[in-house]
Amino acid sequence: MAENIQLQPEYCTNMDRTLHTQQAAFREAPMPSLDERKHQLTALKQAIKQHREALCQALAEDYGQRHRQDSLVADIVPCINNINYTLKRLKRWMRPSRRHAGLMLTPAKVTVHYQPVGVVGIVVPWNFPVMLSLGPLVSALAAGNRAMIKLSEFTPATNKVLRTLIEGTFKPDQVAVFEGEADAAAHFTQLPFDHLLFTGSTAIGHHVMRAAANNLTPVTLELGGKSPVIIADDMPISLAVERTLFGKCMNAGQICVAPDYILVPRGQTKAFIDSFIGQFNHHYPNGVDNTDFASVINPRQYQRLCQWLDEAKELGAEVFPCHDNARSDDRHRLIPHLLSNVPEHATVMNEEIFGPLLPVVEYDQMADAIHFIQQRPRPLALYLMSQDPAVQQQVRDSTISGGMAINETLLHVAADDAPFGGIGPSGMGHYHGKEGFLTFSKAKTVLTQHKYATTGLIKPPYNRWWQKLMLGFFMR
Repeated sequence: MAENIQLQPEYCTNMDRTLHTQQAAFREAPMPSLDERKHQLTALKQAIKQHREALCQALAEDYGQRHRQDSLVADIVPCINNINYTLKRLKRWMRPSRRHAGLMLTPAKVTVHYQPVGVVGIVVPWNFPVMLSLGPLVSALAAGNRAMIKLSEFTPATNKVLRTLIEGTFKPDQVAVFEGEADAAAHFTQLPFDHLLFTGSTAIGHHVMRAAANNLTPVTLELGGKSPVIIADDMPISLAVERTLFGKCMNAGQICVAPDYILVPRGQTKAFIDSFIGQFNHHYPNGVDNTDFASVINPRQYQRLCQWLDEAKELGAEVFPCHDNARSDDRHRLIPHLLSNVPEHATVMNEEIFGPLLPVVEYDQMADAIHFIQQRPRPLALYLMSQDPAVQQQVRDSTISGGMAINETLLHVAADDAPFGGIGPSGMGHYHGKEGFLTFSKAKTVLTQHKYATTGLIKPPYNRWWQKLMLGFFMR
């Protein structure tokens, strides 16, 4: 009998043990005070500032090439801003809200109290391992929870710094960090957390939600999809390119809200491609040797992008690399490649690209562009380049997406005072700012009844006076 026993890997045991420890600690102190939460957030802020250079160096090591400025702008600074914003508003968020009891319950008092849910699980992707681990952690701590974080196996150097940062700031029964391959992540998502936040691909999101369902664990899924850019005919192409290029080149397009394809008015493809190539060479004159441009994270992802690019070529697409020095196989570096006349069944037109490939699709009327988007899975982000208020309203009201930016790309994610999240295949639920606090809180209704109450009037016996009261007064 003993020979058939399969021992769990050590990480499974550690995860299970840590969850039990955090759950027990939460039961002992289920409602941290405002001061306790602020203390945790302030300590986290100081730790981030203390380790910022180490984090930037580690991110560059994991990628092979990632400029310090990109890491500061996309990973470090958003965490600091998020904490500062939360510290200023947390007292207001924690305050119980007064609700109307209604005539039937008079003179009862009804309030809604926001309680921590307990232990939150956070699954982190590799593209922004600092922001997408510490950002959700800020929301979880603000709401009074404890947290367990599963880091990506593709960012070992960054994980080492994050582990040092977190273990030097929190006790294991407050915040704990775990690493490991896909099997570790699978076990992590099967744990009975009180809430689970996953950031990653739509394909993996299906497995995460299925695993969480076994424990009825609420989930927030931050996925991705194909985020389109519509360029209206009133928008100067050069200005549209300026705003689009930043969104596609940041982190080499390895962002869940990066522009995934471009919709341009009929006959404007060449103008867009020429302008994009020209502006790219202005910002990145040395192609793949430019140190301001990030590498693709690893050879596996690089090979995937090259395979999709080769497939598009074989299917008849025209490919326009933005520089003669366009690829480096040994360094897994790839500059943007624009594609036109791409068949709809090509992989780059159906899967989230998550890299520096950018198909360009022509449309005749704005209604056609809108229809093109409506016929596809709802995206995490939608971008419109137009100065026309009527066009802005038309696209805003006719399309459904997780978020939208007009005459800009990416930057709506940086709005601390607004929710971030997808819809359908691009995700579910929200976090950031107050929405993050609410996501990781239980809004508990509390009714407090007065010694003398009108509710006695609605209790049996149900005589004619009772019916007269109900039908004549409460049913008005």
